Amino acid sequence: MSDPTRLPFAGLLLLISVLLAAVELMFQMLYIGPVPVPVGTVVAVVSLPWLVHTTVTEISPTPAGAAAPLLVWFVSVLVLGMLGPGGDVLLPGTWQSLLLLLAGSAAGLHAFRRAVENLAGGPKGVR
Repeated sequence: MSDPTRLPFAGLLLLISVLLAAVELMFQMLYIGPVPVPVGTVVAVVSLPWLVHTTVTEISPTPAGAAAPLLVWFVSVLVLGMLGPGGDVLLPGTWQSLLLLLAGSAAGLHAFRRAVENLAGGPKGVR
């Protein structure tokens, strides 16, 4: 980050990443009647690529900048999920928790890979 005026925006995006992780954890174990509806996973799959893209295009066009929102989200989910407020466990050992971790990580890593490829100027679709 060569421009110091971007630092508050970077902090804001990282704060948004933490807050989204908290919201996702709160709504992950949602049930409508007897049917589990993991809304947190949907929010994670939509928000993480947006955070990575926004960070790379607006704040820090580097691989570290692309990785920052994903890493902050992952650590936030683990810390808040295991050491929740008042000792509550917001990330119990259920399939919904695994779904949140896997789907959120996959969406974030996919967005990270695309961002790094775009930064490197590499050809798209070639592996």
